[in-house]
Amino acid sequence: MSTSLSTRGRPRSSRRRRTVVVTAITLAIAVLAVFIGLTTGSFHASLGEVASAFTGGADGRTTVIVMGMRVPRLAAALLIGAALGMAGAVFQTLARNPLASPDIVGFSAGSATGALIGLTLISPPPSPAVGAWTGGLLMVVVVMAIARSAGISRERTILAGIALTTLLAAVNDYLLTRAPLDVARNAAQWLHGSLSATSANDVTLLLASLGVLGFVLIAVHRDYRALELDDDTARSLGVRTGRVRMLLVIVAALLTGTATAVAGPIGFIALAAPQLAHRALGTSGIPIVGSALTGATVLVVADVIAQRALSPLQIPVGLVTAAVGGAYLFWIVARSRR
Repeated sequence: MSTSLSTRGRPRSSRRRRTVVVTAITLAIAVLAVFIGLTTGSFHASLGEVASAFTGGADGRTTVIVMGMRVPRLAAALLIGAALGMAGAVFQTLARNPLASPDIVGFSAGSATGALIGLTLISPPPSPAVGAWTGGLLMVVVVMAIARSAGISRERTILAGIALTTLLAAVNDYLLTRAPLDVARNAAQWLHGSLSATSANDVTLLLASLGVLGFVLIAVHRDYRALELDDDTARSLGVRTGRVRMLLVIVAALLTGTATAVAGPIGFIALAAPQLAHRALGTSGIPIVGSALTGATVLVVADVIAQRALSPLQIPVGLVTAAVGGAYLFWIVARSRR
């Protein structure tokens, strides 16, 4: 009997060891990227100077650059990556499709259009967050209307989302042509996904939004796990599938809208992070916490590359994630042929 218990305990012990190792490696990569982001660039700061800036003992220039520019940007990258990772995990679980993510189905494009309408057509322009949340929620209505007839797990819904994304991209281009030149120039950079203008207020918005929406995900975590199986099994466990599914889609849309309001539409983090976490951790379903950690790490590494690869020229981080995402899709296509 003791041999049997030992045999059953090995897989669980192996999974825990794998989780610890993967989490430690991911955190180490994120910490290394944060270290590079804090200390390197056009202004080099030693680790001691960075520590002094945190404690208020550094000179004015170091304090402004480290605490006023680099810390908010790195914090925003980590929080936005986590938000997109969680949104992608939720949507891929509901759709049971690795290609389903907020940016593929059109939530990111809807949020971007909502924010862009506020920036270009309303005077004085409201907070981009209001427009992004409104646009994202309107896309929820449209996608759910399509899903009601096609089924949210069907490829037809995903193709409809791609069509909506293309349509909204044309709307965004039209809005840029109608905006004043200076507004259009800033909005065009924002549409590529950029963290160059993030501030402490943006970090506060992200922390508050992730706190509230993360609490909602914790509250429905049991139902979320049941939906990973199938709807009939979930109903047999007492889950009100329609209500929980709608709540999760709204949470995913608001997470996407918050991230888009701060940095513009950043593609492929929500698509790739859940699958990377799922494969690295070897879990049966899509892990929300693992997806958040992976998304945060991927985005902070991508933003450091965007700042340092062509220094002193900085490119929008959305261009880097788009390149990584294209390689990821090629990898999926290659795997599907085997």
